Amino acid sequence: MPGNGVEMSPVKAREQDGPQAGPGPARWSPQSFHVMVKPRGPICNLDCEYCYYLSKETLFPGSGFRMTEEVLENYVRSYIEAQHGPEVTFAWQGGEPTLMGLEFFETVIRLQRKHHRSDVRIVNTLQTNGTKLDDDWGRFFKEHGFLIGLSLDGPRDLHDRYRVTKGGGPSFDDVMHGLRLLQRHGVEHNILCCVHEGNAGAPLEVYRFLRDEAGALHLQFIPIVIRDNDTGFQEGSGVVPPSVGSRQYGEFLVAIFDDWVRQDVGRVFVQIFDEALAAWAGSGPSLCVFQETCGLGLAMEHSGDLYCCDHFVEPRHELGNINGTELADLVASEKQWRFGMAKRDTLTRYCRECDVRFICNGGCPKNRFETTPDGEPGLDYLCEGHHAFFRHIDGPMQIMADLWRSRRSPALIMEIQTREDVELPSRLAEISRNARCPCGSGKKFKHCHGRE
Repeated sequence: MPGNGVEMSPVKAREQDGPQAGPGPARWSPQSFHVMVKPRGPICNLDCEYCYYLSKETLFPGSGFRMTEEVLENYVRSYIEAQHGPEVTFAWQGGEPTLMGLEFFETVIRLQRKHHRSDVRIVNTLQTNGTKLDDDWGRFFKEHGFLIGLSLDGPRDLHDRYRVTKGGGPSFDDVMHGLRLLQRHGVEHNILCCVHEGNAGAPLEVYRFLRDEAGALHLQFIPIVIRDNDTGFQEGSGVVPPSVGSRQYGEFLVAIFDDWVRQDVGRVFVQIFDEALAAWAGSGPSLCVFQETCGLGLAMEHSGDLYCCDHFVEPRHELGNINGTELADLVASEKQWRFGMAKRDTLTRYCRECDVRFICNGGCPKNRFETTPDGEPGLDYLCEGHHAFFRHIDGPMQIMADLWRSRRSPALIMEIQTREDVELPSRLAEISRNARCPCGSGKKFKHCHGRE
């Protein structure tokens, strides 16, 4: 997936045992964790202009960028042994993992069966650009229950803006062919859409295309934030194109939410909306970018080198190699514990006092390079957009959370929202200019519907 410009696994991260507050790393003993594995490293057949992972090729000079069976078996064995939950999820990413060929993943299944424990269920996920899929892949994914994440940035003109081949050509037709193949074979899948300057201005065009023409029922919208530097690492105090603007990203989410909450609740599942509902319902977000601490979402390269996080595949964040140290020991190391705790411990005062901290928690550490209004460094680049979005959805989310707690379907919000839309004009006619707008935006009427 990183080779496709996206951030998360095609499944919701199950990160329930994050770093705990306490005197030291002795308390850091995760019962489960998640590893993004890159069997082909950063090698990809596309050349997406916003990809943050292609530059990692320079970290492995002279490498053939193919995971050996020895490394693979060592990983499969140690990963299963280290997990203590009822489910073990393998996440295969890149670069483009299908460039390893189908035979590699047949070996994956064989080794998983060899080292399988009777008390766990093994799940495989794979993030792909979809351009190399054929019927053999489709039959294999279906037979072995793979969950596939497919990268698609919207309709043809928006998708092909940055998702191009090595020769700079379009990739849309090949991706859509891959999507139709997955659908034809009945393979479980979701769509990961990167939000950048090229498509952020067309939120409803993107959403309705993915929903109606692509037939996607599970969506992730991943903000593209590219730091201004020459290293490809997480350093630099600014961003470069095609990064999405913070306010632009918030407006993109707001527009899609307003469409979704009126007609698609319970039918189309949008990751950030699901995360928000979990937070409003009191169970807290499960996605790593919104959790209080980090440390349970790691990345492993084709060589067996393990890194603190997929976005921090850098020499200073390398934990070691699984061929020399057990995977569980690397994950439980003091270095990883400190990496995870830093997200909470470096949170700015501005964030600690924020009214949406319960869902945001300061955002992903990779984006914390802005300065707060009072001059403190470490603010999330996407803060303005996240704050505007979470404030905007507060009213509907409270209603949906109440419905869920009373064991009624949150989808009833659509009836409630429709009724409120009908009543809104009469309420607007009675409101004073300085009162909160009754639409639920959180803005004063004069700065919202009053302007119309």
